[in-house]
Amino acid sequence: MTDLTNTQTLKQKLAEAGVKYAIASYVDIHGISKGKFVPIAHLGQMMEGSELYTGAALDGVPQDISDDEVAAMPDASGLAVCPWNRKLAWFPGNLYLNGAPFEACSRNIFRRQLNAAADMGYRFNLGIETEFFLFRDTEDGGFAPLSDRDALGKPCYDPRTLMDNLAIMDELVDAMNELGWDVYSFDHEDANGQFETDFKYADGLTMADRLVFFRMMANEIARKHGAFASFMPKPFADRTGSGAHYNMSLADIKTGSNLFEPQGDDLHNCGISRIAYHFTAGVLKHGAAISAVIAPTVNSYKRLVRQGSMSGSTWAPVFMCYGSNNRTNMIRIPGMGGRIECRAADIACNPYLGSALILAAGLEGIREGLDAGAPHHENMYNYSDAEIIEQGIEYLPRSLGEAVEAFEADPLAREVFGEAMFSSFVAYKKGEWESYQNHVSEWEVARYLKMF
Repeated sequence: MTDLTNTQTLKQKLAEAGVKYAIASYVDIHGISKGKFVPIAHLGQMMEGSELYTGAALDGVPQDISDDEVAAMPDASGLAVCPWNRKLAWFPGNLYLNGAPFEACSRNIFRRQLNAAADMGYRFNLGIETEFFLFRDTEDGGFAPLSDRDALGKPCYDPRTLMDNLAIMDELVDAMNELGWDVYSFDHEDANGQFETDFKYADGLTMADRLVFFRMMANEIARKHGAFASFMPKPFADRTGSGAHYNMSLADIKTGSNLFEPQGDDLHNCGISRIAYHFTAGVLKHGAAISAVIAPTVNSYKRLVRQGSMSGSTWAPVFMCYGSNNRTNMIRIPGMGGRIECRAADIACNPYLGSALILAAGLEGIREGLDAGAPHHENMYNYSDAEIIEQGIEYLPRSLGEAVEAFEADPLAREVFGEAMFSSFVAYKKGEWESYQNHVSEWEVARYLKMF
């Protein structure tokens, strides 16, 4: 039950700050924030789970229309007063069904794995790099970068086009810092209209909440400036896509010390501990299934291609292997060490589901003492297919269809998601892939309509 004294204090503070409405938020299968607006006078009831929802109304929430409603239970520790409209206060929340945690709630799925980590003495720390696009609608029904100058062949790190978008980026960064996220850099990325913000890591649940909130916040701020933020992984065929690289480590739950920092146990001189190598091995073992969750759309696999970007500044991973400061592997160990980075994740992911499956795989690697093998410091793209096979390295899935097949075949995915969400995820993603397969594209018409 909610502490009524604390709830009254919270209600008073929010009212004094000018907040009129609270949002008891939760997410659908995509990781998109959902919820009702509740007048602040009814905050106490909301904190007790008064807001009920029909799960069948949303994508991937495994309920029938005849099932009992689920209740959103807000988590006050994740409270965010919305910087673009301070009349609104947003709470991340967990879904409950008949007084118990709803097994198929994305946030509950992640919490179960965080509890499993805690049982082993670990706290999961996570940093997510937020890459996204800022676009304007065009008169012909299309879209384009906001700045006419944003047409360079190699736009990465260009200060001029960043300044052209600074009205939005400045407001966004101010909002992030107002929320205590500690932004330490932002830049124009490798595609036209593409940007990245980097901010301090946090515990896994906090970071997942922040990514969900970030996508909503970036869009609301962009709309104030006549633009929109896009979290489509790859809008342009000839430019880089938007990742959401997961930077991960485990900390001692009692002392907070980073257990991925080597203490005389760096097996391959990559700057990480033996535990980190085992964790990496677990992630690689389940990499194909994980891909379905961290690269969850048809479009995601247009990003994960075997080539550098057409502008030549960044790379996307293709292989299920790891290495030091090497961007062609699924798992990269940054130069400073003490953490590992999963580069296959993209900005369209549901961070609760993605983090849950990666964490579960990593914990399995630790429990079973799995061997990650030797690291790859070289550019993996320089190998032929035959050489890749000879080394025993597997490719990441090359399509959503392949990824979902791997997910469905992996017992860990079923165990982590629970039967209801596992079945719902597989069915939804198979339907998405089938819909894409049945779609006739402009490319096909242009190529085949008058070919014969």
